[in-house]
Amino acid sequence: MKIRVGLVGLGAAWNYRHRPALLALRDRFEVRAVCEEIGLRAKQVAQEFDATAVAGYRELTEREDIDAIMMLSPQWFGALPILAACDAEKAVYCAAALDLEPEQALKIRQRVESSGIAFMAEFPRRQSPATLRLKELIATRLGPARLLFCHQRLVVKRDSEAKPGWANSSPITRELIELVDWCRFVVGREPISVVGVGHPTTRSPLSEDYRMLSLDFGIRPGESEATVAQVSCGHYMPEIWKEAASFRSPAGLQVCCENGIAFVDLPSNLVWFDEAGRHQEALERDRPVGEQLLINFHRGVTSLVRRQDDLNDAYRAVEVVSSAKHSFESGKRITLD
Repeated sequence: MKIRVGLVGLGAAWNYRHRPALLALRDRFEVRAVCEEIGLRAKQVAQEFDATAVAGYRELTEREDIDAIMMLSPQWFGALPILAACDAEKAVYCAAALDLEPEQALKIRQRVESSGIAFMAEFPRRQSPATLRLKELIATRLGPARLLFCHQRLVVKRDSEAKPGWANSSPITRELIELVDWCRFVVGREPISVVGVGHPTTRSPLSEDYRMLSLDFGIRPGESEATVAQVSCGHYMPEIWKEAASFRSPAGLQVCCENGIAFVDLPSNLVWFDEAGRHQEALERDRPVGEQLLINFHRGVTSLVRRQDDLNDAYRAVEVVSSAKHSFESGKRITLD
C-alpha cells in the first residue's frame, strides 16, 4: 500500500535524512503536497516530487488526496498542523520535538488519542545502529547502566530567535527533549526526579547559552546502585569560532555500566571497554536511519494495531525538560510523577 503524504515544513534534516528516504521509498510513499514558509523552497521540492506547493497547513491537511502529514519542522505554526490532522483524521509523522508546556503537550496527546489517528514521533537516536548495539551490550556484556553523560554543542546563527506561538521554542530546548528521550531509551525506565541548571546570558541570541539536567532513575529492585544521567546542551562559542567549535568534541553519549564503559558517536561509531580491553565497532545497516524510521511509520499507518508508545514518549520527554526548567527557577529538585 502506498501512503500519500503532505510535507509540513522542511527542516534542517531534509537534505540528508528525509529527502533521500522518500526518494528511496517511492514504492511506499507518494508526496502530494508541500507547505513551507519559504515559498520558493516549497515550489522546488514540489517540482522534484511532482507534487503541489500549498499556502497553508490547513489547506494541506484537508486535501482528499493525502493520507498522512509529515511535520518536518515546527516553523511558525508550532503544533497546529497536528491538531489540524486530528480534525481531518490524517496520520502524523512528527520530526519536530514537541517543546511545549506539559499542559499544552497533554492536550495535544489527548486530541491525538481521541481522534484515533496513527502518530509517530521521530527519534533518530533510538534507531541509530550504535544505540541499538549499545542496548545489546548492556543486556549481554556491559550490564546495567549506572552513569550517563550526554552533551551536545550547537551552532546557532546570530539571527536565531524563538518562533511565535511555539512555547519555550529554542534549539537548546528541542535538543534537550531528544537527548532526554535518548537516555530514557538506553536506561530502559523512567527518571524519578530531575535537577536543572541554566546559564542566562545577553551574549546569545537565545537569551541562554547552556542548560544541564541531572536525571535520577532510582534503584531497580535487586540492585544496589542508582542510575543517574547528566544531559546538557550549549551554545557557548561564537559562530565565527568555527575551529574552536569542532575542537575535541565530546562523545555524543558516554555510558558507565556495571561491567564496562561505552562511548557512542552517532550514527554508527561505538567504542567500549571491559576487562578484556578496548573494542571498537563501526556499525552499518542495510538501510539508513531515515529509511528505517519511514518504514516504521508505514507499518504503523497500515497496521490494524494502533501504536501509542511514541506519543507517550514524546510527552514524557517534554514533561521532564519542563520540570528541569522549574527546578532551575526554584532552586529545588523536582520529583517526577
